[in-house]
Amino acid sequence: MSSTVELTKENFDQTVTDNEFVLIDFWADWCGPCKQFAPVYEKAAGENPDLVFGKVDTEAQPELAAAFGIQSIPTLMIVRDQVAVFAQPGALPEAALTDVIGQARNLDMDEVRKAIAEQQAQEGQQAG
Repeated sequence: MSSTVELTKENFDQTVTDNEFVLIDFWADWCGPCKQFAPVYEKAAGENPDLVFGKVDTEAQPELAAAFGIQSIPTLMIVRDQVAVFAQPGALPEAALTDVIGQARNLDMDEVRKAIAEQQAQEGQQAG
């Protein structure tokens, strides 16, 4: 049984809102590297049952791919507390995926939100 969730424009917002830690694999059926990455992603999903592993088929969900500016696939994105904390195109090897998940788990989200607020404040000052 697959431990990943298919994300669509209908369930995407709800999934990201209802779960504090969501990994998202943007992929397509015709993409060779996506097919190579799929078993690595599935294995990680099985090893991290407390996290939500979502998959977005960019062919079936072009609006989601466009909304996130996905230029190449596969792209892995990690969203914690509704903040994208990681996004990288390319199929990650198993060890790299495990490392990225560990780093994302260890993030201090208060620090992340503070940094985002500071960045937005600076951008606001520059625009004014």
